[in-house]
Amino acid sequence: MFQVDRPSNRLQRLEKRRFADLNLRERDHLQEWLANQPDALGEDLLIIQKEFDGFADTRERLDLLALDKDGQLVIIENKLDDSGRDVTWQALKYTAYVSSLTKAQIVDIYQQYLDRYAGGGNAAQNICDFLETEELDEVTLNPGYSQRLMFIAANFRKEVTATVLWLREHQIDARCFKVTPWQLGEEILIDIQPVIPTQEAADFMIGMAEKESEAKTTLGAKRRSHAMRLAFWPIALEALRAKGLKRYEAISPSKDNWINCGSGLGGAVFNTSFTQSKANVGLVIASNDKERNKVIFDGLLAKKVEIEAAFGKPLDWDRLDHLKMSWIGIHAPFDGFNRDAWPDMSAWIADNMALFQAAFEKPLAEIRTLSNSSGADV
Repeated sequence: MFQVDRPSNRLQRLEKRRFADLNLRERDHLQEWLANQPDALGEDLLIIQKEFDGFADTRERLDLLALDKDGQLVIIENKLDDSGRDVTWQALKYTAYVSSLTKAQIVDIYQQYLDRYAGGGNAAQNICDFLETEELDEVTLNPGYSQRLMFIAANFRKEVTATVLWLREHQIDARCFKVTPWQLGEEILIDIQPVIPTQEAADFMIGMAEKESEAKTTLGAKRRSHAMRLAFWPIALEALRAKGLKRYEAISPSKDNWINCGSGLGGAVFNTSFTQSKANVGLVIASNDKERNKVIFDGLLAKKVEIEAAFGKPLDWDRLDHLKMSWIGIHAPFDGFNRDAWPDMSAWIADNMALFQAAFEKPLAEIRTLSNSSGADV
């Protein structure tokens, strides 16, 4: 590796070093670097624990535990100048240990990490932000036997590379990264490069394998979810129509977990939805204009006391500044995947949507009138 000396227009050779010669240690240095900069491994990862020892009947610790963008667990094992002979066996044991972790356990493990190393935070919300989803209920964490393995070392023994290649042949996502320290004067540089698979191979072969596996899993889950939603919405729509809510007369059952109807104000719709753990009734303000959405939200928020008095109970007011949309509404706990709960859930949705629409009818009309009279785009 070379550094460009711009004034002299010459290359200056960097000196390749060993971690031991630089007094760099696996846990204190390499592990900390990766924990704080996991994208050095070539993708977005969320580190959820380090030195994880939550295994029954063993005191073993895995170096780093992470989530990838698909909600899969990633086991990261770090070595320094030499991978050793047994790192793959060690990592496979850890993978077997974590393969049974549930969503609740993963959230708890990450919460412990945040409390101990990051000064606290909301683990569930952080995971949602990382996976770019609003509801953790809609996310599958640690699905099936899709756990991934990453090995990091300056040099890999043949026993390790042969095992990793064999694992990959059997559709287990195992990867090796070569980490090399370089020195120029007092400055230390770290180069991390994928060696199994090479980046070119990862972009094609691994992508195709992951796509096929993801497609099969997603297709099966979607079919089950779609069938369930198509069975639930006729019950809910019947309850809504029985309340005299004429906006739902022309709405058909949907494969989605939500249905909307117009509110009389462009870009704002009355929304009801359900997940495995709750049902929601609310107003979604989601035109293509983020600024307009926030103006509408703020206008309604100014009438909060009046609206909640008409509705009869407090509402959640989520401006959602990091998103284009805003949301106002209410939710209640239900087992949305339990058909026996559907009559009660449908009744709750209908009762609250009737009150909700009545409470918002006047404020929405006032905003619409103000927009028409002023010519403002609201």
